[in-house]
Amino acid sequence: MDLLNNALSKIKPVNQEFYATAQKHLDNLTKPPGSLGKLEEFARRLVAITENTNPIIDKKIVFTFAGDHGITEEGVSAYPKEVTPQMVFNLIRGGAGINVLARHAGADVLVIDIGVAYDFGELEGLVKMKVVKGTMNFAKGPAMTREEAVKCIETGLELANGYARKGYRIFGTGDMGIGNTTPSSAIAAVLTGKPVSSVTGRGTGITDDSLKRKIAVIKQGIEINRPDKDDPIDVLSKVGGAEIGGIAGIVLGGAANRIPVVIDGFISTAGALIAYCLEPKVKDYIFAAHNSAEAGHKVMLDKIGLKPVLDLDLRLGEGTGAALAMLMIEAGIRIYKEMATFGEAGVSDEIIN
Repeated sequence: MDLLNNALSKIKPVNQEFYATAQKHLDNLTKPPGSLGKLEEFARRLVAITENTNPIIDKKIVFTFAGDHGITEEGVSAYPKEVTPQMVFNLIRGGAGINVLARHAGADVLVIDIGVAYDFGELEGLVKMKVVKGTMNFAKGPAMTREEAVKCIETGLELANGYARKGYRIFGTGDMGIGNTTPSSAIAAVLTGKPVSSVTGRGTGITDDSLKRKIAVIKQGIEINRPDKDDPIDVLSKVGGAEIGGIAGIVLGGAANRIPVVIDGFISTAGALIAYCLEPKVKDYIFAAHNSAEAGHKVMLDKIGLKPVLDLDLRLGEGTGAALAMLMIEAGIRIYKEMATFGEAGVSDEIIN
Protein backbone atom coordinates (compact mmCIF):
# COMPACT_ATOMS: atom_id res chain seq x y z
CA MET A 1 0.00 0.00 0.00
CA ASP A 2 3.00 2.34 0.36
CA LEU A 3 3.13 3.17 -3.36
CA LEU A 4 -0.63 3.83 -3.46
CA ASN A 5 -0.66 5.96 -0.32
CA ASN A 6 2.31 7.97 -1.57
CA ALA A 7 0.54 8.69 -4.86
CA LEU A 8 -2.67 9.71 -3.11
CA SER A 9 -0.72 12.15 -0.93
CA LYS A 10 0.80 13.82 -4.02
CA ILE A 11 -2.46 14.57 -5.83
CA LYS A 12 -3.20 18.27 -5.43
CA PRO A 13 -6.01 20.48 -6.73
CA VAL A 14 -5.36 22.18 -10.06
CA ASN A 15 -4.20 25.79 -9.60
CA GLN A 16 -7.09 28.01 -10.70
CA GLU A 17 -4.74 30.91 -11.51
CA PHE A 18 -3.44 29.02 -14.52
CA TYR A 19 -6.98 28.70 -15.90
CA ALA A 20 -7.32 32.47 -15.68
CA THR A 21 -3.95 33.05 -17.36
CA ALA A 22 -4.83 30.68 -20.19
CA GLN A 23 -8.26 32.26 -20.63
CA LYS A 24 -6.76 35.74 -20.91
CA HIS A 25 -4.47 34.54 -23.71
CA LEU A 26 -7.29 32.73 -25.51
CA ASP A 27 -9.46 35.84 -25.39
CA ASN A 28 -6.67 37.81 -27.06
CA LEU A 29 -6.53 35.52 -30.10
CA THR A 30 -8.03 36.61 -33.43
CA LYS A 31 -11.51 35.19 -32.87
CA PRO A 32 -14.65 36.03 -30.93
CA PRO A 33 -14.31 34.92 -27.27
CA GLY A 34 -15.23 31.27 -26.79
CA SER A 35 -15.81 30.69 -30.49
CA LEU A 36 -13.63 27.57 -30.58
CA GLY A 37 -15.62 25.97 -27.80
CA LYS A 38 -14.14 22.80 -26.35
CA LEU A 39 -10.80 23.34 -28.10
CA GLU A 40 -10.34 26.34 -25.84
CA GLU A 41 -11.37 24.28 -22.82
CA PHE A 42 -8.76 21.65 -23.67
CA ALA A 43 -6.06 24.30 -23.86
CA ARG A 44 -7.08 25.89 -20.54
CA ARG A 45 -7.05 22.54 -18.84
CA LEU A 46 -3.63 21.55 -20.21
CA VAL A 47 -2.12 24.83 -19.02
CA ALA A 48 -3.61 24.36 -15.55
CA ILE A 49 -2.75 20.65 -15.22
CA THR A 50 0.86 21.14 -16.24
CA GLU A 51 1.21 24.60 -14.66
CA ASN A 52 2.94 25.60 -17.87
CA THR A 53 1.77 28.51 -20.04
CA ASN A 54 3.53 26.89 -22.99
CA PRO A 55 2.39 23.26 -22.68
CA ILE A 56 3.91 20.54 -24.84
CA ILE A 57 2.38 17.11 -25.53
CA ASP A 58 4.97 15.77 -27.96
CA LYS A 59 5.31 12.36 -26.27
CA LYS A 60 2.03 10.45 -25.99
CA ILE A 61 1.36 6.92 -24.89
CA VAL A 62 -1.65 4.62 -24.57
CA PHE A 63 -1.44 1.92 -21.90
CA THR A 64 -3.49 -1.09 -23.00
CA PHE A 65 -3.97 -3.53 -20.12
CA ALA A 66 -4.94 -7.13 -20.87
CA GLY A 67 -6.71 -9.45 -18.45
CA ASP A 68 -9.11 -12.37 -18.31
CA HIS A 69 -12.25 -12.79 -16.23
CA GLY A 70 -13.57 -15.87 -14.46
CA ILE A 71 -17.10 -14.54 -14.88
CA THR A 72 -16.98 -15.67 -18.54
CA GLU A 73 -17.83 -19.13 -17.17
CA GLU A 74 -21.37 -17.79 -16.79
CA GLY A 75 -21.87 -17.18 -20.53
CA VAL A 76 -21.84 -13.38 -20.32
CA SER A 77 -19.79 -12.82 -23.49
CA ALA A 78 -20.22 -13.69 -27.15
CA TYR A 79 -16.60 -14.91 -27.25
CA PRO A 80 -14.60 -17.38 -25.15
CA LYS A 81 -11.69 -16.18 -23.01
CA GLU A 82 -9.23 -17.83 -25.43
CA VAL A 83 -9.75 -14.79 -27.66
CA THR A 84 -7.91 -12.55 -25.15
CA PRO A 85 -4.39 -13.93 -25.83
CA GLN A 86 -5.15 -14.07 -29.55
CA MET A 87 -5.95 -10.36 -29.48
CA VAL A 88 -2.83 -9.65 -27.42
CA PHE A 89 -0.75 -11.23 -30.19
CA ASN A 90 -2.57 -9.00 -32.70
CA LEU A 91 -1.82 -5.92 -30.57
CA ILE A 92 1.85 -6.84 -30.40
CA ARG A 93 1.98 -7.28 -34.18
CA GLY A 94 0.45 -3.82 -34.64
CA GLY A 95 -2.74 -5.02 -36.34
CA ALA A 96 -5.38 -3.96 -33.82
CA GLY A 97 -7.60 -0.89 -33.94
CA ILE A 98 -5.57 0.88 -31.27
CA ASN A 99 -2.37 0.35 -33.24
CA VAL A 100 -3.87 2.01 -36.30
CA LEU A 101 -5.36 4.97 -34.44
CA ALA A 102 -2.32 5.48 -32.21
CA ARG A 103 -0.12 5.68 -35.29
CA HIS A 104 -2.56 8.28 -36.65
CA ALA A 105 -2.35 10.23 -33.38
CA GLY A 106 1.44 9.93 -33.10
CA ALA A 107 1.16 7.98 -29.85
CA ASP A 108 3.05 4.94 -28.62
CA VAL A 109 1.14 1.85 -27.44
CA LEU A 110 2.27 -0.21 -24.47
CA VAL A 111 0.58 -3.61 -24.08
CA ILE A 112 0.61 -4.94 -20.52
CA ASP A 113 -0.27 -8.47 -19.41
CA ILE A 114 -1.67 -7.74 -15.98
CA GLY A 115 -4.05 -10.66 -15.74
CA VAL A 116 -4.29 -12.90 -18.83
CA ALA A 117 -4.94 -16.60 -18.16
CA TYR A 118 -2.21 -17.59 -20.59
CA ASP A 119 1.56 -17.91 -20.43
CA PHE A 120 3.05 -15.85 -23.25
CA GLY A 121 6.63 -16.82 -22.50
CA GLU A 122 9.22 -14.49 -23.97
CA LEU A 123 7.31 -12.16 -26.27
CA GLU A 124 8.95 -9.02 -27.54
CA GLY A 125 6.70 -5.99 -27.21
CA LEU A 126 4.66 -7.34 -24.29
CA VAL A 127 5.17 -5.90 -20.81
CA LYS A 128 4.67 -8.77 -18.38
CA MET A 129 3.35 -7.51 -15.04
CA LYS A 130 0.90 -10.34 -14.35
CA VAL A 131 -0.85 -10.05 -11.00
CA VAL A 132 -3.38 -12.85 -11.56
CA LYS A 133 -3.94 -15.51 -14.21
CA GLY A 134 -7.42 -14.25 -14.80
CA THR A 135 -9.78 -13.24 -12.02
CA MET A 136 -12.03 -15.70 -10.24
CA ASN A 137 -15.73 -16.04 -11.09
CA PHE A 138 -17.31 -13.30 -8.97
CA ALA A 139 -20.73 -14.96 -9.29
CA LYS A 140 -19.37 -17.51 -6.82
CA GLY A 141 -16.98 -15.45 -4.69
CA PRO A 142 -14.55 -12.50 -4.83
CA ALA A 143 -12.84 -11.82 -8.16
CA MET A 144 -9.52 -11.14 -6.39
CA THR A 145 -8.07 -10.79 -2.94
CA ARG A 146 -7.72 -7.29 -1.57
CA GLU A 147 -3.94 -7.63 -1.85
CA GLU A 148 -4.22 -8.53 -5.53
CA ALA A 149 -6.49 -5.55 -6.17
CA VAL A 150 -4.00 -3.19 -4.54
CA LYS A 151 -1.19 -4.77 -6.57
CA CYS A 152 -3.13 -4.14 -9.79
CA ILE A 153 -3.52 -0.45 -8.91
CA GLU A 154 0.14 -0.19 -7.93
CA THR A 155 1.16 -1.83 -11.22
CA GLY A 156 -0.53 1.06 -13.02
CA LEU A 157 1.17 3.50 -10.67
CA GLU A 158 4.60 1.99 -11.41
CA LEU A 159 4.01 2.42 -15.12
CA ALA A 160 2.73 5.99 -14.72
CA ASN A 161 5.72 6.99 -12.63
CA GLY A 162 8.15 5.30 -15.00
CA TYR A 163 6.77 6.89 -18.14
CA ALA A 164 6.56 10.28 -16.45
CA ARG A 165 10.29 9.99 -15.83
CA LYS A 166 10.75 9.12 -19.52
CA GLY A 167 9.25 12.45 -20.47
CA TYR A 168 5.79 11.41 -21.70
CA ARG A 169 3.38 14.36 -21.57
CA ILE A 170 -0.03 12.73 -21.92
CA PHE A 171 -1.34 9.27 -21.03
CA GLY A 172 -4.17 7.29 -22.59
CA THR A 173 -5.81 4.18 -21.15
CA GLY A 174 -7.11 1.10 -22.89
CA ASP A 175 -8.11 -2.49 -22.22
CA MET A 176 -8.28 -5.94 -23.72
CA GLY A 177 -10.10 -8.83 -22.10
CA ILE A 178 -13.07 -10.98 -22.98
CA GLY A 179 -15.87 -10.51 -20.47
CA ASN A 180 -14.63 -7.21 -19.06
CA THR A 181 -17.88 -5.28 -19.54
CA THR A 182 -19.43 -7.49 -16.86
CA PRO A 183 -17.16 -6.41 -13.97
CA SER A 184 -17.34 -2.85 -15.30
CA SER A 185 -21.13 -2.96 -15.06
CA ALA A 186 -20.89 -4.37 -11.55
CA ILE A 187 -18.54 -1.56 -10.50
CA ALA A 188 -20.86 1.01 -12.09
CA ALA A 189 -23.88 -0.36 -10.24
CA VAL A 190 -22.17 -0.46 -6.85
CA LEU A 191 -20.40 2.91 -7.01
CA THR A 192 -23.22 4.91 -8.63
CA GLY A 193 -26.12 3.22 -6.86
CA LYS A 194 -27.94 2.66 -10.16
CA PRO A 195 -29.83 -0.58 -10.91
CA VAL A 196 -27.76 -3.29 -12.58
CA SER A 197 -30.17 -3.37 -15.52
CA SER A 198 -29.58 0.32 -16.29
CA VAL A 199 -25.77 0.05 -16.43
CA THR A 200 -25.42 -3.27 -18.27
CA GLY A 201 -25.11 -3.49 -22.04
CA ARG A 202 -24.42 -6.06 -24.71
CA GLY A 203 -20.63 -5.86 -24.65
CA THR A 204 -19.35 -7.83 -27.64
CA GLY A 205 -22.88 -8.15 -29.01
CA ILE A 206 -24.75 -10.77 -27.00
CA THR A 207 -28.36 -11.86 -27.59
CA ASP A 208 -31.38 -10.70 -25.59
CA ASP A 209 -31.37 -13.93 -23.57
CA SER A 210 -27.64 -13.58 -22.85
CA LEU A 211 -28.16 -9.98 -21.72
CA LYS A 212 -30.81 -11.12 -19.25
CA ARG A 213 -28.38 -13.77 -18.03
CA LYS A 214 -25.59 -11.18 -17.72
CA ILE A 215 -27.78 -8.88 -15.60
CA ALA A 216 -28.82 -11.78 -13.36
CA VAL A 217 -25.20 -12.90 -12.93
CA ILE A 218 -24.07 -9.40 -11.92
CA LYS A 219 -26.90 -9.11 -9.41
CA GLN A 220 -25.92 -12.51 -8.02
CA GLY A 221 -22.27 -11.50 -7.73
CA ILE A 222 -23.11 -8.29 -5.90
CA GLU A 223 -25.46 -10.13 -3.53
CA ILE A 224 -22.92 -12.85 -2.75
CA ASN A 225 -19.89 -10.58 -2.32
CA ARG A 226 -21.58 -7.52 -0.79
CA PRO A 227 -18.92 -5.03 -1.96
CA ASP A 228 -18.64 -1.93 0.22
CA LYS A 229 -19.57 1.11 -1.89
CA ASP A 230 -17.54 3.31 0.46
CA ASP A 231 -14.38 1.25 -0.11
CA PRO A 232 -13.39 1.29 -3.80
CA ILE A 233 -10.61 -1.25 -3.27
CA ASP A 234 -13.16 -3.65 -1.78
CA VAL A 235 -15.38 -3.11 -4.84
CA LEU A 236 -12.45 -3.71 -7.22
CA SER A 237 -11.39 -6.88 -5.42
CA LYS A 238 -14.85 -8.41 -5.17
CA VAL A 239 -16.41 -7.67 -8.57
CA GLY A 240 -13.65 -6.00 -10.63
CA GLY A 241 -10.85 -6.98 -12.96
CA ALA A 242 -7.07 -6.76 -13.09
CA GLU A 243 -6.98 -4.39 -16.06
CA ILE A 244 -9.54 -2.13 -14.39
CA GLY A 245 -7.20 -1.84 -11.40
CA GLY A 246 -4.24 -1.12 -13.67
CA ILE A 247 -6.18 1.67 -15.36
CA ALA A 248 -7.08 3.13 -11.95
CA GLY A 249 -3.36 3.22 -11.20
CA ILE A 250 -2.58 5.09 -14.41
CA VAL A 251 -5.23 7.69 -13.56
CA LEU A 252 -3.87 8.16 -10.05
CA GLY A 253 -0.27 8.19 -11.27
CA GLY A 254 -1.03 10.72 -13.97
CA ALA A 255 -2.62 13.06 -11.44
CA ALA A 256 0.23 12.60 -8.97
CA ASN A 257 2.70 13.54 -11.73
CA ARG A 258 0.56 16.41 -13.11
CA ILE A 259 0.11 14.57 -16.41
CA PRO A 260 -3.28 14.59 -18.20
CA VAL A 261 -4.91 11.19 -18.62
CA VAL A 262 -7.30 10.46 -21.50
CA ILE A 263 -9.56 7.59 -20.51
CA ASP A 264 -11.11 5.46 -23.24
CA GLY A 265 -14.58 3.96 -22.89
CA PHE A 266 -16.60 1.80 -20.53
CA ILE A 267 -13.85 -0.31 -18.97
CA SER A 268 -11.41 2.58 -18.69
CA THR A 269 -14.09 4.67 -17.03
CA ALA A 270 -14.70 1.90 -14.48
CA GLY A 271 -11.01 2.18 -13.63
CA ALA A 272 -11.25 5.97 -13.50
CA LEU A 273 -14.27 5.69 -11.20
CA ILE A 274 -12.26 3.52 -8.80
CA ALA A 275 -9.51 6.19 -8.86
CA TYR A 276 -12.02 9.01 -8.39
CA CYS A 277 -13.61 7.30 -5.39
CA LEU A 278 -10.15 6.88 -3.86
CA GLU A 279 -9.26 10.55 -4.51
CA PRO A 280 -11.86 12.88 -6.07
CA LYS A 281 -9.20 15.46 -7.04
CA VAL A 282 -8.16 13.19 -9.94
CA LYS A 283 -11.19 14.49 -11.85
CA ASP A 284 -9.31 17.63 -12.86
CA TYR A 285 -6.60 15.57 -14.57
CA ILE A 286 -8.92 13.31 -16.60
CA PHE A 287 -10.19 13.80 -20.15
CA ALA A 288 -13.07 11.49 -21.07
CA ALA A 289 -12.33 10.44 -24.65
CA HIS A 290 -15.83 9.55 -25.80
CA ASN A 291 -19.31 8.47 -24.86
CA SER A 292 -19.44 4.72 -25.34
CA ALA A 293 -22.42 2.89 -26.74
CA GLU A 294 -22.37 0.79 -23.53
CA ALA A 295 -25.36 1.54 -21.31
CA GLY A 296 -23.51 2.34 -18.10
CA HIS A 297 -20.80 4.56 -19.48
CA LYS A 298 -22.59 7.89 -19.24
CA VAL A 299 -23.76 6.99 -15.73
CA MET A 300 -20.13 6.67 -14.60
CA LEU A 301 -19.04 9.81 -16.43
CA ASP A 302 -21.84 11.72 -14.71
CA LYS A 303 -20.77 10.34 -11.34
CA ILE A 304 -17.23 11.64 -11.87
CA GLY A 305 -18.47 14.86 -13.48
CA LEU A 306 -16.89 14.43 -16.91
CA LYS A 307 -18.12 15.29 -20.39
CA PRO A 308 -16.80 13.29 -23.35
CA VAL A 309 -14.60 14.82 -26.03
CA LEU A 310 -16.24 12.72 -28.78
CA ASP A 311 -19.48 10.82 -29.34
CA LEU A 312 -18.95 8.35 -32.16
CA ASP A 313 -20.85 5.23 -30.95
CA LEU A 314 -17.52 3.53 -30.24
CA ARG A 315 -17.39 0.36 -28.11
CA LEU A 316 -14.19 -1.41 -29.12
CA GLY A 317 -11.98 -0.49 -26.17
CA GLU A 318 -8.21 -1.04 -26.47
CA GLY A 319 -7.68 2.73 -26.10
CA THR A 320 -9.06 3.57 -29.55
CA GLY A 321 -11.20 6.46 -28.32
CA ALA A 322 -8.32 7.80 -26.23
CA ALA A 323 -6.05 7.96 -29.29
CA LEU A 324 -8.67 9.86 -31.27
CA ALA A 325 -9.36 12.28 -28.43
CA MET A 326 -5.63 13.05 -28.14
CA LEU A 327 -5.86 14.57 -31.61
CA MET A 328 -8.61 16.94 -30.47
CA ILE A 329 -6.71 17.89 -27.31
CA GLU A 330 -3.60 18.56 -29.36
CA ALA A 331 -5.67 20.72 -31.72
CA GLY A 332 -6.69 22.85 -28.74
CA ILE A 333 -3.07 23.33 -27.73
CA ARG A 334 -2.09 24.24 -31.29
CA ILE A 335 -4.80 26.92 -31.37
CA TYR A 336 -3.54 28.27 -28.04
CA LYS A 337 0.10 28.36 -29.12
CA GLU A 338 0.00 29.09 -32.85
CA MET A 339 -3.01 31.32 -33.52
CA ALA A 340 -2.14 35.02 -33.86
CA THR A 341 -3.16 37.55 -31.25
CA PHE A 342 -4.98 40.75 -32.26
CA GLY A 343 -1.77 42.70 -31.83
CA GLU A 344 0.30 40.29 -33.96
CA ALA A 345 -2.29 40.28 -36.75
CA GLY A 346 -2.93 44.01 -36.69
CA VAL A 347 -6.66 43.36 -36.18
CA SER A 348 -8.85 45.47 -33.92
CA ASP A 349 -10.39 43.33 -31.22
CA GLU A 350 -13.30 45.79 -31.07
CA ILE A 351 -14.26 44.91 -34.66
CA ILE A 352 -14.00 41.14 -34.02
CA ASN A 353 -15.98 41.30 -30.80
